[in-house]
Parts: sequence; structure tokens; C-alpha cells
Amino acid sequence: MAEDRSTVRSRQLGDALRAAMDQAGLNGKRTARILDWSESRISRFLTGKLSVTELEISAMAALFGVTGAERDRLLRLTRESATASWELPEHWRTLIDHQSAAVRVIGFDAVTVPVLVQTADYARSVLARMVTVQPDTVEVHVSGRMTCCQRVLGASHPPQCTLFVHELALRLPVGSPQIMCEQLHHLLRMGARSYISVRVIPAAAGAHAGLAGSFCLMEFAEFGPVVSVEQETAGYFLDEPPAVSAYEKTCTSLGAVALGQNESNQLIGRLAVDLYGPTRRDMAALSANLVSAQERLTETAVIVG
Repeated sequence: MAEDRSTVRSRQLGDALRAAMDQAGLNGKRTARILDWSESRISRFLTGKLSVTELEISAMAALFGVTGAERDRLLRLTRESATASWELPEHWRTLIDHQSAAVRVIGFDAVTVPVLVQTADYARSVLARMVTVQPDTVEVHVSGRMTCCQRVLGASHPPQCTLFVHELALRLPVGSPQIMCEQLHHLLRMGARSYISVRVIPAAAGAHAGLAGSFCLMEFAEFGPVVSVEQETAGYFLDEPPAVSAYEKTCTSLGAVALGQNESNQLIGRLAVDLYGPTRRDMAALSANLVSAQERLTETAVIVG
């Protein structure tokens, strides 16, 4: 058993062990005494700073009363510690855990509205078209996605989020015109929050640094940055410095071609009007959203100044 740097899988495993230990009414000191291990060893297991064997996991699972599917999950995380890919349910669960712990999140979405700022109806329309999602599970996925997004953005100390989205993703009809109109309004409402910045990559910019696909870069106070990349049937977490550096450069490049926050709001507002012909009530809501977003930008400018 060797001491390692903290990794995505080791932290996920450590978090699960800590939750099980708390549920069992134990602490690190008592756990160490019962298992005849040192307290520092237990601490490093729980923080993901020490690799753990299946035998050690089995011993802790037995002590904490972890059985069935959760025990199998812990053993799988241990066995797959050197594997890059994650099955999508586990990848999504781990992504939310890391986004919740992050101090900064930078995301880029090429073909859809960023997941963190999707409405339930928009998400439902997207998920209904995914061949990897069974029709009878769509509502479960939608509910889970909304709960997870609220956990990240509704936290008492949410991460500072910069979400890049391509103009063509905003123009792509997903669901009914009413669903798209509400989604665009929702982007303006979310962008009015002081910790969320939605920036549009204009189609006129042409080729850009994000052509390789969507990703999410997360920065943390206690460990190095992590990049999440999701494909059709699996997700990947990248934390090796060369890979992270490449995505950091991509973010810098996207920031250079993206519209500013105010310009992005104006474009989103125009699309809502031009593409979906809002009613008088919609126009009033749209105007209020733009004013709210503009007020946030003005407040931010004053603070920075």
C-alpha cells in the first residue's frame, strides 16, 4: 500500500466511507481502534490521500454495516482506481459532488444549453432523444438532474460559474417553441445571479478552441483542478497537469472570442424575441430579466472599480 496524491476516484471513495462511518455512529479514532489501524491511516483513507485495497474496503464496509449495492460500488471504485472511464450514472454523481466542492466552475457546451442552467422541460426534451436513456426513466433522470443542479447552484456558498455556450445551441429547437422561449428567459434569470456568468460564443466567430467538444473544468481550494468530459456511454475525469493545462488554455481562448456578459444577454434576449415571437407578458418578463442582469453587471463593475 503506497501513499498517492488525491484523485477523483480516491476522493469519491473517501467521501462514501466517511458517510458510512457517520451513519454507523463512529469516528476516525474509534474506527482506528476497532480495526487496529492508526488514526492517520484512517484519515488519509477518508481524504483520498492513501490508496486502499479491496480487503481494507471489505473490513471497513463490515464495520460500518455497508452491504448490497453500496458495498459493491465501493469495491468497484477500488478495483477501477486506475481506469479512466466511468459509467455515466457514477460519472454524473461524482461530477455533482465535485462541482459542489469547487470554488470555480468553467463549462463549455457546443450543442445544448449548459446542464447547470437547463429548465426541467428543456432537460426532458433532451433526455427523451437520448438512445441511452430508457423512455420510462426520463422523469427520474429529469428529477435527479434538477435536484443536483439545485444542490450546486442553490448552496450557501456556490462556486463561481462561467458557462460558455455556442450561439447555435441557443438557436437549436429543443422541444416546443414555448419550452425554448422559457429556456432563454431562464438563462437571463440565472445570469443575473452574481456567481453565474453565461457567455455566448457567436456563430460569426467561426472555428474556435472548443471544437473538440463539451467539457467542465473545476477548480478547488484543497486540491488541483479536474476536468470532466462526457461521451455517449461513459464519462472521464482528467486531473493530470498536461491534460488540465490544455483545457485551461481552451478556456482562455474561448473567453477571448465569447461575447461579454452584457452582449450575451442582449443576444439571448433577441433570440427569444426573433425566434419565438413572445407575447406581451413574455416581453415584460424578458425586459425585467435584462434589467436584472444589467443591474448585476453594474454592481459588479462598482465592486471591481
